[in-house]
Amino acid sequence: QVQLVESGGGSVQAGGSLRLSCAASGYSYNRYNCMGWFRQAPGKRREGVAAIDSDGSTSYADSVKARFTISKDNAKNTLYLQMNSLKPEDSAMYYCAADPRYMTATEALVLMTLGGAYWGQGTQVTVSS
Repeated sequence: QVQLVESGGGSVQAGGSLRLSCAASGYSYNRYNCMGWFRQAPGKRREGVAAIDSDGSTSYADSVKARFTISKDNAKNTLYLQMNSLKPEDSAMYYCAADPRYMTATEALVLMTLGGAYWGQGTQVTVSS
């Protein structure tokens, strides 16, 4: 059974940084293709933030490019999201997801929100101005 557990969320002031982690169990990076970070603010749809495929190719939402960095440590089965220069509009519940289907990292930002992916329970990020 696939289990994804996020951590690292919290409250920071605008301009600050946070590093999210997602520990995966029952999931082999060698078998599955894409992992990603998604977020959902109250009253809004879940949106793709960053994704990484099995080759290490990455893709980012325009709103976070140059501020966020996705990475993974295959030895630790852990996915990371380094978030710098945080803005109040980055406030949301952040979710980690993994998908066994073949897709590019760019496709994953949308396709993984439509179903078929495994999801964690989320970690809250709050950025104050």
